[in-house]
Amino acid sequence: MITLSIMYCQEENTMSGNRKLPVLELRDLTKQIGRKVIVNHLNLSLQQGDIYGFLGSNGAGKTTTLRMITRLIFPTSGEVFINGNPVSSEYRRALACIGSIIENPAFYLNMTARQNLQLSAKLSDKKITPVRIDEVLDIVNLADDRDNKVHTFSLGMKQRLGFANALLCHPAIIILDEPTNGVDPMGLVAMKELIKNLSEKEHITFLISSHMLREMQDLCNRVAIIKKGTLIETGSVDNLLAKYNVDNLEDLFFTCTKETRL
Repeated sequence: MITLSIMYCQEENTMSGNRKLPVLELRDLTKQIGRKVIVNHLNLSLQQGDIYGFLGSNGAGKTTTLRMITRLIFPTSGEVFINGNPVSSEYRRALACIGSIIENPAFYLNMTARQNLQLSAKLSDKKITPVRIDEVLDIVNLADDRDNKVHTFSLGMKQRLGFANALLCHPAIIILDEPTNGVDPMGLVAMKELIKNLSEKEHITFLISSHMLREMQDLCNRVAIIKKGTLIETGSVDNLLAKYNVDNLEDLFFTCTKETRL
């Protein structure tokens, strides 16, 4: 698990004239390795409170894009802006606004949930109080399990602890890569409810990479569809379904990508 939120930045989304800055903006973001273009001049804009589905088949460039946003790898060209801050030149200020789970949550299994978060708090640049640790555990419905060791947790509980870790420093955006992998149906319902609540009540923006199209339709208000590193469609779910005269996100995806259903 990678958590990159360092300071409180929910209020940093300043106005440019009368227009609010996007929480996340990608401008011509490109990643090339040798002659192979992994991500090709990608442009996206996410507003506060969006739950944005980032959809594509395996190898489409989704994870590479998320890793560039979080500065785990560097783009070949293009720029990432978070609350108007360019990641390339103001990376500490920009990345302070991100909470992310790019890989499966990894915790010290013989430590309790609270102890794991206390360790994360010590590693943070911002002072995180014990009250905040208990608060985020309550938000993700792990308050009753805070003193239980993580090796006793189900995968869904570990995912929720990952959310708690990402929430410690009040991020403006949380980035998730395939968050539903391996989660049982009850855990999936709990995760979707958590994301919706955080978006509606805390005004947190989500960028969620997934191939679980039915779950994304239940969850997202906007989507971007990527194929072979190139953005082929983006917009609100309702508008795109109407534009392509389809009833669901699965039909939309295969109509746009022209890929064969398995």
